[in-house]
Amino acid sequence: MIFCLLATGTLFAQKSAADATKAQQQAGLETITLGGGCYWCVEAVYENLVGVQSVVSGFAGGKTANPTYEQVSSGNTGYAEVVQITYDKKITNLDEIFKVFFTVHDPTTLNRQGADVGTQYRSAIFFKNEEQKKAAQNIIAALTKAKAYSKPIVTTLEPFTKFYKAEAYHQNYYANNKSQPYCQMVIQPKMEKFEKVFKDRLKKK
Repeated sequence: MIFCLLATGTLFAQKSAADATKAQQQAGLETITLGGGCYWCVEAVYENLVGVQSVVSGFAGGKTANPTYEQVSSGNTGYAEVVQITYDKKITNLDEIFKVFFTVHDPTTLNRQGADVGTQYRSAIFFKNEEQKKAAQNIIAALTKAKAYSKPIVTTLEPFTKFYKAEAYHQNYYANNKSQPYCQMVIQPKMEKFEKVFKDRLKKK
């Protein structure tokens, strides 16, 4: 009986997720999951890109169910800090999403972004389908051919399996903590670079 209830619950959760995805697609929305170091930085940038509906900080790429920030921070879970971005395909697209991604973080440093070190800070694209995988491969190939960086791109392309939302205090971190030293010294320069390069694609405040 317990097994039946668990199986039913699993099937219900899968159906709910599938229904949510279908509803998003019908509304012209798409979701992509990206890891580019500390998720506070990446979240702050994409929240200001026109066409982006929502940005949620969390974890992807590991196997342990319901990981906590403390567990992921150990660097032993396989998870990466990521943001799950939902965007309107009528206003922006994968190409622009990836251009922003490769502008605001360093994709050539293995398991590191600045002082943030560990596999949890790896540069990673978690693709949900072949379209996302192909688009990621194309932009990496184009950047490599153009010699956009002095070192090889080490961004991993990993099939998306599960996303776990981070604790509430991690959400909208930059917007809620702009006076914090990390925000001023690490996030603010990324924001300034993003706003300069994509000045015509910023949300109106």
